[in-house]
Amino acid sequence: MKKFIAGLTLAAVSTFAWTINGTGATFPYPVYKKWISAFYNATGNRVNYTGTGSGTGIKEVAQRHVDFGGSDKPLSPRVLKIAKLYQFPTVVGGIVLGYNIPGVHHLKLSEAAIKGIVLGTIKYWDNPVIVKYNPDEKLPHKKIIFVHRSDKSGTTFNFTYYLSKMCPTWRKYYGARKLINWPTDAQGRGIAGKGNFGVSAAIKTNPYSIGYVDYADALKNHLEMATIQGSDGKFYAPTPKNFSEGAKFAGFDPKKDFYKVIAYPKHGYPIIAATFILIPQEKVNKDKEVTTFFNWAYKNGDKMASSLGYIPLPSNVKAMIRKYWEEKGVAPLN
Repeated sequence: MKKFIAGLTLAAVSTFAWTINGTGATFPYPVYKKWISAFYNATGNRVNYTGTGSGTGIKEVAQRHVDFGGSDKPLSPRVLKIAKLYQFPTVVGGIVLGYNIPGVHHLKLSEAAIKGIVLGTIKYWDNPVIVKYNPDEKLPHKKIIFVHRSDKSGTTFNFTYYLSKMCPTWRKYYGARKLINWPTDAQGRGIAGKGNFGVSAAIKTNPYSIGYVDYADALKNHLEMATIQGSDGKFYAPTPKNFSEGAKFAGFDPKKDFYKVIAYPKHGYPIIAATFILIPQEKVNKDKEVTTFFNWAYKNGDKMASSLGYIPLPSNVKAMIRKYWEEKGVAPLN
């Protein structure tokens, strides 16, 4: 009889457990991984997510190959309407300039230095523009190797959006894109890595390199991270506190499907980004499972996000998202 009852219990759990599949942005992958594991342990429901890049996330959910897509580049209401998708943010994080300069541990980069590095006009680490704010560092006369993403990337979009806001020359000739032909590549001083983890690995294994990568991956790979100048002229270390200061100016609006690029705020660390989830409008039942997972993460996952250096969404933004779900008919399952 006990075996029979145990069998019924197992059958009941199996009946009510569900699985959802997603792919996309690598920027939030570390925190999604933690949330997914904890959610499974708490509910028995399974979430599969692969970090393939924002471009793939958008493409796969638009073609209905997955239940949800992750993207660090938000889609405009017009594009969402055409693709018949809903959109909402999950967390905010920092994009850092990780570097590998032997013997240098406290690099400070002004806006002028960052412009010169990405445009390829500053070619050596001992350039006076860099030395100016690093008088105590022994910067070598070595070529700067710039590491960037090889795939279509929301991290690249947010980084180049920041560059476009900060540098008129960049805005004129390159703009904000998910994939860029970097000037340093044409000079033979560029390396490409797939995903944020690929960029981190390339920086770690190539002396005299620098590249943009999410804070969580930089931490995981023990990369040195530059302190950089913000739009207010002050220098900000890449810390969750400084990311949070910038995130105060996010200004999400549910009427615009939360469409907002938040890089280069008035104050705080300047290279910050929100990451988003995209779901198909017509797949209501699956959408409710997706929102159930993220609603659980909003309630239970803030400490996990903070431990990795992400900034949890403010409670008022979470309330807006829950109302948005209700209005769209995809509110979480009870």
